[in-house]
Amino acid sequence: MGEASNPKLTLLPLIALIFYEVSGGPFGIEDSIRAGAGPLLSLLGFLFFPLIWSVPEALVTAELATTFPHNGGYVLWISSAFGPFWGFQEGFWKWFSGVMDNALYPVLFLDYLKHSFPIFNLMMARIPALLGITLSLTYLNYRGLHIVGFTAVFLAVFSLSPFLVMAILSVPKVRPRRWFVVDFNKVNWRGYFNNMFWNLNYWDKASTLAGEVENPGTGALSSSPTEWADGYFAQVGMLIGGFWLRLWIQAAAAMSNLGLFEAEMSSDAFQLLGMSKMGLLPAFFASRSKYGTPTVSILFSATGVIFLSWMSFQQIVEFLNFLYAIGMLLEFAAFITLRLKKPDLCRPYRVPLQTFWAAMLCLPPASLLILVMCLASMRTIFECIPIVSELVDHENKDAELLVSFSPLPIVEEELSLIQTDSSPS
Repeated sequence: MGEASNPKLTLLPLIALIFYEVSGGPFGIEDSIRAGAGPLLSLLGFLFFPLIWSVPEALVTAELATTFPHNGGYVLWISSAFGPFWGFQEGFWKWFSGVMDNALYPVLFLDYLKHSFPIFNLMMARIPALLGITLSLTYLNYRGLHIVGFTAVFLAVFSLSPFLVMAILSVPKVRPRRWFVVDFNKVNWRGYFNNMFWNLNYWDKASTLAGEVENPGTGALSSSPTEWADGYFAQVGMLIGGFWLRLWIQAAAAMSNLGLFEAEMSSDAFQLLGMSKMGLLPAFFASRSKYGTPTVSILFSATGVIFLSWMSFQQIVEFLNFLYAIGMLLEFAAFITLRLKKPDLCRPYRVPLQTFWAAMLCLPPASLLILVMCLASMRTIFECIPIVSELVDHENKDAELLVSFSPLPIVEEELSLIQTDSSPS
């Protein structure tokens, strides 16, 4: 089937996919309350972090994704700004980070279910469940991106609805003084910043699907902060509304994690497809099924998810944040470089700032990225360094192993065609 007949994403499914790339609802924020030793730091974080981090990342993504409206997203941006070698590094770092992110969702799914089904605390039940969830959701992704998009719309409504009910039921129990609870002697800054960062990033992920888009251009409860771990919202529902609300939240968590998994898997797979079309990966990564989905790329990403699902929620978040931060620093650098070196590129959307002030816009989020990296544990640093340095130290050797032809001319030709297509007619 040719690419022209592949069903395209329309606006509503695209919005739902972006919602799941970035958020997917409040599931997973519980650890920010525990790490912050109370609700105050979490409330402040969700008030100020979007201004420091999410808004700049979303603006940069909007400009660059509309400038390069093709599959591959940030790989194209980096390749255009710094060349195909750094485009490949960006692609590998962000893909590995994305696969690790996707490994979180089966883990979160079971962490919610184990409150009602303790058997999922046992590895003999947990491992088959993780495999079954991963394989089932991978098949849904294989069936088509448009199906994933419309499924995400339904899942978003379903997974958010119990929180609307819980918010209404909790109004008589709200005690504003509890919002200000914090014990700075017990704050786990590493865990806090990693959880906040993970909950508010990934705005750039939707850019990897640009070629598939049509017309692309807690104060109510007196619970201890130490009880807030991933899956605790089910217990909150039990305390506020009873057993029925707890079950509803568990079902919503299942649906939300399904949506998160599908959105992340789509981005990762189409990123590999875009890299293949640029010549940065072998051609078979760009092969599509009869549903228009990149089969090999989906299977490759699903394999990574299966191997990483044994890690804990906190381990995965810290590891993926470190790799994601490296890639984002490169994206901000590409944003400014393209403004300076290629000012005449057609930009259907342009951040309404001169280049100097656009650079200033990138400083706060770049500083946050460096902070997140500095707070990483020595284990995370030692595990990430080989992933980063092995690629950089063996540029020519890796290129020969990973690509069956010299990628440089092909990438430059693809970028030239893309930029020509993006120019005003």
